Amino acid sequence: MGICASKPPRPNPYASREEREALENPTPSKTPANGHANGLGRKDDTDAGKKSPFFPFYSPSPARYFLSKKSPAPSSAAASANATPRRFFKRPFPPPSPAKHIKALLARRHGPNNATAILEGDESEGGDVAGLDKSFGFSKQFTSRYEVGNEVGRGHFGYTCSATSKKGHLKGQLVAVKVILKSKMTTAIAIEDVRREVKILRALAGHNNLVEFYEAFEDHENVYIAMELCEGGELLDRILSRGGKYSEDEAKAVMVQILNVVAFFHLQGVVHRDLKPENFLFTTKDENSQLKAIDFGLSDFVRPDEKLNDIVGSAYYVAPEVLHRSYSTEADVWSIGVIAYILLCGSRPFWARTESGIFRAVLKADPSFDEAPWPSLSTEAKDFVKRLLNKDPRKRMSASQALSECFLSLKKVRILVVSFFSTAYNLLFAGHPWIRNYNGVKVPLDILIFRLMKAYMRSSSLRKAALRALSKTLSVDELFYLKEQFSLLEPNKNGSITLENIRMALMKNATDAMKESRIPDFLASLHALQYRRMDFEEFCAAALSVYQLEALDDWEQHARCAYEIFEKDGNRAIVIEELASELGLNPSVPVHAVLHDWIRHTDGKLSFLGFFKLLHGVSSRTLAKAQ
Repeated sequence: MGICASKPPRPNPYASREEREALENPTPSKTPANGHANGLGRKDDTDAGKKSPFFPFYSPSPARYFLSKKSPAPSSAAASANATPRRFFKRPFPPPSPAKHIKALLARRHGPNNATAILEGDESEGGDVAGLDKSFGFSKQFTSRYEVGNEVGRGHFGYTCSATSKKGHLKGQLVAVKVILKSKMTTAIAIEDVRREVKILRALAGHNNLVEFYEAFEDHENVYIAMELCEGGELLDRILSRGGKYSEDEAKAVMVQILNVVAFFHLQGVVHRDLKPENFLFTTKDENSQLKAIDFGLSDFVRPDEKLNDIVGSAYYVAPEVLHRSYSTEADVWSIGVIAYILLCGSRPFWARTESGIFRAVLKADPSFDEAPWPSLSTEAKDFVKRLLNKDPRKRMSASQALSECFLSLKKVRILVVSFFSTAYNLLFAGHPWIRNYNGVKVPLDILIFRLMKAYMRSSSLRKAALRALSKTLSVDELFYLKEQFSLLEPNKNGSITLENIRMALMKNATDAMKESRIPDFLASLHALQYRRMDFEEFCAAALSVYQLEALDDWEQHARCAYEIFEKDGNRAIVIEELASELGLNPSVPVHAVLHDWIRHTDGKLSFLGFFKLLHGVSSRTLAKAQ
């Protein structure tokens, strides 16, 4: 399994002369036609190829050469039968495989025989658990309701077939039936995954780019999920049939549909966790057919302020924070970035021969934008993909932001909030080709807005003043997104919003999934808006993301301009103890060690460094370092 790249081993000074000579001059062995002695060491590559077939048009990433080296250790067959095992090392151990603990977790989730990756050593845990309840409470009338047709796809836990409805409102209609084998459900977690998949499909309804769920059945052997039949094939098949050649406009048409549906279920509090081209189907064979998201088998409900920690997904599309076991909806956006990269250039951004190598590339390597066709693509397209593939989830765009910005992110024109509705602004955006070609696209309500507003409402008055100063340096496209979000909250006639506006906007967009993810309960954190109003200028300060702005090339200019505004409007003399109180620091924190460089010694006001740090707040790392 996980192969770690390392330097060749030095000769063991404690080995016998015969052993050293044998290692320095190994006897050549017969190599089979595939180029690997005894056919060993290729099982992982073969399995990886079966799970994610290589694109024939793929040009390998430069990272593959240092991420996929084979272990230099000699095979056991090469060593003498009477040799003493090596127990002395002149170099550090190679780094552990990042896939090792992940595969153990997959085994515990699905059982050792169903794990989607091969285990190392004796890490297989779980297996068949006696007394598992595999009854789901679904209808048992499948055979009387549907006549099964041909198989249309097969996965690890079952298969999908077409079927014809015999009765009811779907009578005579062709549907798709996902058949999940109960014999494959060898752990309680696997059973819960199926139960949750049906619950999510039932709860999420009413979006054009989401496969329509009809009903669920079960019998002693299987679970049957009846849903809309999409006959146009997978997005992956279209990519392969085109040789990976999508123009920017064609890629945009696909990305708009993907971003639209992902923003929809993120608002409902659902994270998909397995977005990839195989999980998007076209409804018909037509070139401009509608795209539908499928397969919610690994999906889960998540609150805006909650983090998930179980490792699931597909190796090429998994986000770095998933491997670190602390993630939320941003992990889906990373997967969309991988899809966008493939659509635009026809190759994967992260590649290696083993899953361990892929995970290492995801964690450490950066995607290449130097090889063809990237130099010929627009700067906006490259920037768009880069902002989706930012390894820091806090700096990554949300699906709704990506949909509103789509390739607009480099059109930077400085404009103050007070002049937002100027004629020049309207003319600028009316003429952009993206808006011209896709003027029917509506930017959905973004769940990220509520998370940022919660942080703002809990901030000190000094930090709010700093955020207001920063909001006055926003660019046109950033204000465009915020204006769209503000209008979706349906402000009152006087141009302000209250807690009731937010509640009504959520209910207007709510499905049953939103109740399951307890998003309405999250509104309690915004209770301060129950007694006051928030205008658009303050909304911009509350809903902007400092981390996302920090990811832009001109962040320093943003910060300098904001500090100049802050100096005029919000900066004041403050002592360290008062600043510590403003920040809500614990009395046990050594405030002078933490905050001494935040204040100018000349006039006692906040320095630029203090202003910069105030925007982010005091990190736990800073506190730990001070203590």
